[in-house]
Amino acid sequence: MAEAIMPMRSQPLRPSVIWLAAALVTVALFAAIVMTRPSLTAPAELARPLEAILLWHSLVPRSVTALICGAALGLAGLLLQRVLRNPIADASTLGVVSGAQLALTVATAFAPAAIVVSREGVALAGAVAAVALVLGLSWRRGLEPLTVVLSGMVVALLAAALSATVILAKGEYMLSLFIWGAGSLNQQSWDGALSLGPCLLLSWLAAALLLRPLALLSLDDGTARSLGLALHATRIAVLGVAIWLAASVTAEVGVIGFVGLAAPALAREIGARTPRQLLLAAPAVGALLLSITDSAVQLLGSGFADFAPTGAATALFGGPLLLWLMHRVPPAPLAQSVDAMAPTRRIARPWPRLAALAAAIAAIAVLGLVLGRGPQGWGLATGDLLAELLPFRGPRLIAAGAAGALLGAAGCLMQRLTANPLAGPEVLGVSAGGGVGLTLALALLPFSPFSMLIGIAGGSLGVLLIMLVLAGRPGIGSQRLLLAGIAMGALCMALVSTALAKGDLRAYVLLTWLSGSTNRAGEIEVWVGLVGCLVLIAPLFLATRWLDLMPLGEATSRSLGLGVERSRLVLAAVAALATAVASLLIGPLSLIGLIAPHLARLAGFARARDQLVASILTGCGVMILADWLARLVAFPYQVPTGLFAALIGGPYLIWLLNRTGRRHG
Repeated sequence: MAEAIMPMRSQPLRPSVIWLAAALVTVALFAAIVMTRPSLTAPAELARPLEAILLWHSLVPRSVTALICGAALGLAGLLLQRVLRNPIADASTLGVVSGAQLALTVATAFAPAAIVVSREGVALAGAVAAVALVLGLSWRRGLEPLTVVLSGMVVALLAAALSATVILAKGEYMLSLFIWGAGSLNQQSWDGALSLGPCLLLSWLAAALLLRPLALLSLDDGTARSLGLALHATRIAVLGVAIWLAASVTAEVGVIGFVGLAAPALAREIGARTPRQLLLAAPAVGALLLSITDSAVQLLGSGFADFAPTGAATALFGGPLLLWLMHRVPPAPLAQSVDAMAPTRRIARPWPRLAALAAAIAAIAVLGLVLGRGPQGWGLATGDLLAELLPFRGPRLIAAGAAGALLGAAGCLMQRLTANPLAGPEVLGVSAGGGVGLTLALALLPFSPFSMLIGIAGGSLGVLLIMLVLAGRPGIGSQRLLLAGIAMGALCMALVSTALAKGDLRAYVLLTWLSGSTNRAGEIEVWVGLVGCLVLIAPLFLATRWLDLMPLGEATSRSLGLGVERSRLVLAAVAALATAVASLLIGPLSLIGLIAPHLARLAGFARARDQLVASILTGCGVMILADWLARLVAFPYQVPTGLFAALIGGPYLIWLLNRTGRRHG
């Protein structure tokens, strides 16, 4: 009997059983929400009609809106993956929702009349602009899947930094836009469902009419054209439908990430294969997935408050999902990989160049101290005025410079440890991992700068060790490693966003840390930065031989007498601690850890010692410049230094991705 039963147990579940179970879970969770909702503290004759209003004008519309939004995002993700032949394409990974969010943020801050006229139109314009930028950056590489997604995520990062800058510059809008941007599905009427329902229906009908072209899009371009497909017109039509869907959802409920990535992938796992099956299954999976997630955040909350915004909760499975899908994407051909450590030219005598770079940084620092804007306009501070301003400008300038130096050193270590010029504490998720560590430290340890530093260091080191393990796996490639880092960053930032939704003192500390502001830099920050530089950077010059050997590969390094595991662990710990100190001072989003060592390498500093010094000086100089400009560009408001540095680093990362595949020169 046991032998007869065993084969039956090993058989996979039927798709119909999975669909039925998911539907039952969805219904059961909604029933649990209705049954466990708090009672209203009011007389019975008043409480009953109020509870009916709450049920039929809040809970039920919210559930329906979640189903519609999930279906719309699932359909949008399917269309994007089909038209780009890319299994990791999605409105989140292509920058669609971030572009829509940026457009809505800018319009709310500077042109609110545009929101009144057409909120959906504003979001659509931003989404189209973001996708056009992503496709333009990827066109030269033949819309290669990893290049498209990496470009899209960089555009999303840049758009998020711009959105945060606008929000913080226009303080009166900050709170409402932050809550909306987290993707909350709270409803007070049926307006959201009535607005998005027709949009979903029309888009699904349009996709159904394009069923044959969608099937042909899976073929190569030549074969599709030979079968009569108008390739460019079809791609534009499908992209238009997908972007309209994603932009409409973003305009109505905010940013809901990664549902469009998960729904088609899970639909294929359940058994959908043909375009017709996927057209039915992907929206259904998206609807069930978002509904279950939204119900979970309501049940895990307290009272009438959600555990976290639904958009932040969906991002929790986005990172692991990207890691799971990463190996389904073919790596870039070897000819397109970057020669990680080869400089454009070698400088025979580096020290005069380094001295000139240090002198330039000193000049920028002096300029940052004396030149500024006031109520009467531009002016040079000298004498008594300089003495009055020095206690305010000096500490923030030193803190920014120290953070830049630490990030430059950390980025140099990571690029040599992984032999990858696209590595950096920000893009590999190391800085975001510090946010998770900070969240845990705020929850478990007494509040102090030291406990914050311990938490950030622990989180950063954990993520960095994961990245080093991935980097050592065969076939990972530089772009796959970057994608893995972005996935880890997405997961970590989702955890941070969940903590932010609590709205308590810890959330305020996290929000201040995320912004990367040096406005309140004082004596503690100055000493933390200076001591961090002295303790973490100075010993690195004793390990320059390790750094010279690391890019040669593990086998070569061992043959030359290097203890690879011990060296990696020591250097990884130093890089994580340097990232932690820098993140404590200027937040996690600056991208200086990427651009400083890369600029040093492009300038011709080839040896590890020379590149390390140049990276430290470059990071210091860029951060001092960013801190000075952050005080000036939005006067009388002050843009946080970390976010402003990201506005410098984001375009550079886009340019770097666009150059990948050609020899630098």
